[in-house]
Amino acid sequence: MALNAASTCLNGEMGCQNQENWGSTETLRSLAKQFELYKAAGSVNDEETDHENINDDGITECLAAKSDHRYCSNSDSVDSRRAAVLICLFEGRQGPLCVPCLIRPSGPNAVLTPQRGEVALPGGKMEEGDVDDSATALREAMEEIGLDPGLVQVVGTLEPFISQHLLSVVPVVALLGRMGDFEPKINTDEVDAIFDVPLQMFLEEDGHRCEEREWRGWKYGLHLFDYESEQGAFLIWGLTASILIRAATVIYQRPPSFTHHLPDFQHLQRAFNTMP
Repeated sequence: MALNAASTCLNGEMGCQNQENWGSTETLRSLAKQFELYKAAGSVNDEETDHENINDDGITECLAAKSDHRYCSNSDSVDSRRAAVLICLFEGRQGPLCVPCLIRPSGPNAVLTPQRGEVALPGGKMEEGDVDDSATALREAMEEIGLDPGLVQVVGTLEPFISQHLLSVVPVVALLGRMGDFEPKINTDEVDAIFDVPLQMFLEEDGHRCEEREWRGWKYGLHLFDYESEQGAFLIWGLTASILIRAATVIYQRPPSFTHHLPDFQHLQRAFNTMP
């Protein structure tokens, strides 16, 4: 796992704030300090495997597959496209730290994307003019849900994740100190609804299940979380679930309480692509 320091402001137009002015609570100030002091840990294969309680046999089997004819080379399995999503943390009614998620449109007029009708984090592909992953994530959040970049403080990024369509997705972690200042403005072309979810739930067994899936002949575990709130019932799964499990693991500094005998899709991809 690698957590990289990110610039606290991108440029003047992004509305950078001084750290002493944005953090309205001790929880968020402590979290910002935690990211500031964080040092990159060991390799994916040792540190991340421990954190996600995965059976080592699953990774061993995947690594052994490197010599199998069903395995595709790095150039084929890792796409050069890049995207970023925003993990915007704030203190809310649902828990000490909450994250806004959105639902992609699924109606007949919805844009044809792999995420139609699914729960996702604000984000999208990097575009010309984006100076880094943080710029991409903040721009997309502004376009999709009307989150003013001046209201948040970017404190770090997680390691890139690989989507089922082999897109490299970088999670950008930001803190929203004054939730009351955020008035969502949904872009109905890209978003059906927005709701908040407590980050800690992605470490808990309650509401979690894992289904066996297959990718290019190799089995992996797919994380799914059932979440019910006043806003409705939601299913959070796939890439979004994996990203939020990782974020919760780093932020709460403990592994998930659930275990699974198969590597998830991210471990499968990284095991293939980090070994010679």
